[in-house]
Amino acid sequence: MKRLSLLCLLISSTVFAQLPTKRPIQPSDILRLQNINDPQVSPDGKWVAYTLSSVDKEKDKRNTDLWMISWDGKESVQLTSSPDGESSPRWSPDGRFLSFVATRNGDKDSQLWLLDRRGGEGKKLTELKGELEEYEWAPNGKTIALVIRDKDYSDSAKTKIRKPYVIDRYHFKEDAKGYLDRRAAHLYLFDVETRKLDTLTNGNFDETSPVWSPDSKQLAFVSNRTVEPDKNENTDLFVVEAKPKATPKQLTTWAGYDRNPVWSPDGSQIAYLRSTAATNFIMYDQPVLSVIPATGGEPKLVSVALDRPVRNPRWSVDGKSIAVLVDDDRRTYVGTYELGSGKLNRLAGGDCAFADLEQNPKGGWATLMSKPQLPNEIYAVENGEVRRLTTIQDAFVAPLLLANVEGFTSKSKDGTQVSNMLFRPANVSAGQKLPTILFIHGGPVGQDNFGFDLSRQLLAGGGYVVAGVNYRGSSGRGLAYCKAIYGDWGNKEVADILGAADYLVASGIADPAKLGIGGWSYGGILTNYTIATDQRFKAAASGAGSSLQMTMYGSDQYVNQYENELGAPWKNIDKWLKVSYPFLKADRIKTPTQFMGGEKDFNVPIAGSEQMYQALKSLGVPTQLIVYPNQFHGLSVPSYQTDRFERYLKWFDQYLKTSVAALSTSAK
Repeated sequence: MKRLSLLCLLISSTVFAQLPTKRPIQPSDILRLQNINDPQVSPDGKWVAYTLSSVDKEKDKRNTDLWMISWDGKESVQLTSSPDGESSPRWSPDGRFLSFVATRNGDKDSQLWLLDRRGGEGKKLTELKGELEEYEWAPNGKTIALVIRDKDYSDSAKTKIRKPYVIDRYHFKEDAKGYLDRRAAHLYLFDVETRKLDTLTNGNFDETSPVWSPDSKQLAFVSNRTVEPDKNENTDLFVVEAKPKATPKQLTTWAGYDRNPVWSPDGSQIAYLRSTAATNFIMYDQPVLSVIPATGGEPKLVSVALDRPVRNPRWSVDGKSIAVLVDDDRRTYVGTYELGSGKLNRLAGGDCAFADLEQNPKGGWATLMSKPQLPNEIYAVENGEVRRLTTIQDAFVAPLLLANVEGFTSKSKDGTQVSNMLFRPANVSAGQKLPTILFIHGGPVGQDNFGFDLSRQLLAGGGYVVAGVNYRGSSGRGLAYCKAIYGDWGNKEVADILGAADYLVASGIADPAKLGIGGWSYGGILTNYTIATDQRFKAAASGAGSSLQMTMYGSDQYVNQYENELGAPWKNIDKWLKVSYPFLKADRIKTPTQFMGGEKDFNVPIAGSEQMYQALKSLGVPTQLIVYPNQFHGLSVPSYQTDRFERYLKWFDQYLKTSVAALSTSAK
């Protein structure tokens, strides 16, 4: 018996010794993560094309290639491997070709390319002069609708000195796009056989989101044709014959937005998304699934009673139902509305987040979905089941010891129930109090959910409990919850954040002496509000934030929001001063704070971080400013993305993991 026990022990030890040792996730893992997007089902229903982006470490950038996976998930094929990158794969209606957008061979403008599924290299289809923004095949395969923005000739001079920007627009700047001119985006018809390009729309208005009627005779599209489109969000649906010089017919007249049109299979109706509000400024809102006759008339508001945001409307093959994605309290599920009864059926859900939805012509749906410990993969939803197709992320998660993720509910001082997410390091024993970071999401409209969250996993990988707080202003909890912070920034959200911190401490999860806070965009703004309100946090990291909000007027891209939500500064100075309290009361801040942002951010300009850095520096509060060269609101250079989290962890480690005595010694 002793020999048998010893033999079993030796075998067991050998097996465990052969198992790879898992490790916590770290910032360098960002470079290993591949991103899957834009799934497109082939007309025969047998394949799903998609884009896959990977990091080229040598060039320090992401490159995107086209792939496809068979509907049974058994066969995966890489279609392109160009260093230039490809995007927007779309199947030709006969399924023979896969079209895509690329900028190759020295072209200055992106062009449309065709790839024959039977083999061979991609061939350039167009010679466009202008910016190709969207395209859509006609069901008959003869014509492609293009959205092309007029070409910018401001840099056409031989000299390297750019001409001055001449600006006369109300909304005159936008992140990543820069200063805005009056070049419009119009619809064009491209004949696939003759390669002739005809103009379908013209004028001073933008046209977007073209979709063909099933008989290939008409196009529905979206446009804001008000007198001053910059001063409102009033987009409407239009229908136009697919003939040059045809006159568009306006279908909707809602003063809010109407967008994302999709024709019914028989061409008699158009499904779309409509805003709840009919005001000039729309942010604290949730889209409503709507259906309107293709000839015009009164729309039917299908999902208005749900009181949840819906998106990605897609008709069923038989035209009797419409599938949507629904954001509901930390989860995003796939639902389908029966048009006859108005009943909503849940097709797929759970503790996960679905992110895309495309119909399979033979039945079922292709979708993207992520889970707390698994990034996005492509799945098939059919016959009430969810079946995984791709396994790309297995290699990413294989060596990683990821945080355990759960939801928790906290109560704010006014009694509001707040739904949150909690990330616990996997290798920590139960009952152990840990340094804790409240990492606040941006938006503000959006939610932390049960999808894969790289940012919070990276912080948890550094040995921290991490909490995501769905403060008032977040989505997924109904319209009233979302609108609760309108014109009253830094009040209810801060109460919700502090309520979550109270819960974590009272539950024995967080060490009250080692609390940190951080976030990006509105998460950075709320970080500033919170540390100016409460001194319990021992370290903070504010990314792409602002505090002296009056200085953002005319500096960022939100003039329409400001004038509608806060009023003009010269008319409502008290309200502007009220929402600027983190800067105006900076002497209340005692939390060591790291500020960072992109040098070319027009969303929340770097000046917002610079001002707070200067204030804390003048006050003698430990602070640091990191500016990422040539970056916009979202960092796109892979090495900057890893640097950001390395600096986060180093900053939090310094103040949340180092003893007070050690800090005093280092200060001396």
